[in-house]
Amino acid sequence: MRVDHVLVAVPARDEEATLADCLHSIERARSAIGIPSSVVVVLDSCTDGSADAARRFADALVIERDHGNVGRSRHDAVLAGLAHVDAEPEHTWIAFTDADSCVPRSWLREHLTAADGGDAYVGAVVPRLGDLDDERRQAWQRTHPAGATLGHVHGANLGVRAHAYLRVGGFLPLFVGEDVDLVSRLRAARYSIAESERHPVVTSSRLVGRAPDGYAAYLGGLAT
Repeated sequence: MRVDHVLVAVPARDEEATLADCLHSIERARSAIGIPSSVVVVLDSCTDGSADAARRFADALVIERDHGNVGRSRHDAVLAGLAHVDAEPEHTWIAFTDADSCVPRSWLREHLTAADGGDAYVGAVVPRLGDLDDERRQAWQRTHPAGATLGHVHGANLGVRAHAYLRVGGFLPLFVGEDVDLVSRLRAARYSIAESERHPVVTSSRLVGRAPDGYAAYLGGLAT
């Protein structure tokens, strides 16, 4: 089924150090596709300069919330974005990433390839290996041969057709695991989900994250 519009949704909570790089990478990815696209940034409970960083990108829709909850932030990004999209949900693709991540230029092309015959896409995420200490970097490389990331769901590289997202109820207001929960409900509803390790998103290697038991906690556990 064709895609007439791509909506990129980015939640951010105190990410002034990384948000501009994230949005620059999204700009490059948007320039590599030949269809209309838009970006929504949800600033959730931010107390730093994230708002200033986001508003330097004139074509990004920036909204502020005080949820302290990534599931609600992602869902608000979708609803706000869809209200401004001039395309039917069946022909709108939603791509999710995180404010501490950078996407490759080929990122949205890969999502659209998945959309050709599917309803959702689960992509790979890799940490900035150069920012990890030697022990964790070696542990990550040892435990991630080709194919190791398949089956793992990350909100930093996730896509879904808007009509499928809405029909299963979208993201629930979960503090962590909202991405895994959404994909589980899409599978239960028998939507077609593509998975790939191509064109991974590079994300923060920090060991103290915004969400409990999230990716930062996983990286921290590599040394135990």
